Amino acid sequence: MTLIELARVSVTYPNAATPALHDLTLTVEEGAFLAILGPSGCGKTTVLRAIAGFERPQSGRILIDGRLVCEGSHWVPPEERGVGMVFQDYALFPHLTVAQNVAFGLRRSGRKGREEADRTVAETLGLVGLNGMEARYPHELSGGQQQRVAIARALAPKPIVLLLDEPFSNLDPDMRGQMREEVQEILLRAGTTAILVTHDHDEAFAMADRVAVLNHGRLEQFDNPESIYHTPSTPFVANFVGQADFLLGRVDDGKIQTEVGIFENVDGHPPGKAVEIMIRPDDVHIMPASPGAAQIVGRQFRGSENIYTMLLPSGQHLHSSEPSTTVYPIGTSVELKIVATHIVIFPKQ
Repeated sequence: MTLIELARVSVTYPNAATPALHDLTLTVEEGAFLAILGPSGCGKTTVLRAIAGFERPQSGRILIDGRLVCEGSHWVPPEERGVGMVFQDYALFPHLTVAQNVAFGLRRSGRKGREEADRTVAETLGLVGLNGMEARYPHELSGGQQQRVAIARALAPKPIVLLLDEPFSNLDPDMRGQMREEVQEILLRAGTTAILVTHDHDEAFAMADRVAVLNHGRLEQFDNPESIYHTPSTPFVANFVGQADFLLGRVDDGKIQTEVGIFENVDGHPPGKAVEIMIRPDDVHIMPASPGAAQIVGRQFRGSENIYTMLLPSGQHLHSSEPSTTVYPIGTSVELKIVATHIVIFPKQ
């Protein structure tokens, strides 16, 4: 069942030359985890703010659980939308204990009864693994624990949807990976529909079952993580979600001829058409050879892999991912073997 629906939503801030969001249309199914992915300033947080009711779109409509909350003059205020939000800085009250911070969310939602509220606080703290920390204050907690309090506060009123605005950006890399797993498990146990805003494609791919990629306020692609990575719909998406090279080619005799080999013309481009084929480093395999088709001009060690940069005769660079134990010196002449999982072709601009 569709739980969140945005239809042709546009938001323009005062004195802005271009819209923060332009004709954005997307849906979120009940129980789904959506990641909104894109660079800084692309409109990601504006989407959350529009859903939550903190921003009023100039056009379009928003429905939450089948209820119209925004269209034209019709406007439902944030406190009546049934939305929970976890902010980037957690926004915990430093003078309140953990239990009081979580209970604050219940008071805001209008939940009545001290006994019922206490029971809900205890249940929610148990859900996020903070039993026994009810009397602590935020400054006595680690960054990961503070984040769990923020999530507990947002979950306590049992929102229709939970919105997370770059919640891991303040954590160190090791803690970030751990918290991704913990938050995913918490939301799965709670059965909560969630929307995550992030600029980190690894984060989006690890957590979400659907990803919406934004660029300058426009939706570039809305799909599952595997399709976003393997079959990006635009060169922008291809570059943003992972390293990508673009081989120049031309259609000849029903095939695409390139400097490093022949590819299938899977999209049926006409003869003579100039195209670019997207290649990812894990599609390219290298082997020392003399003479070879390319020369190694760079190597980046990334722990589990080496990323090699090769120079082709035309002057174009191509990258290859090899195991971390496979080490070739700079200047080595190599042969290339390209095994593309998916052939993704873009018309030459």
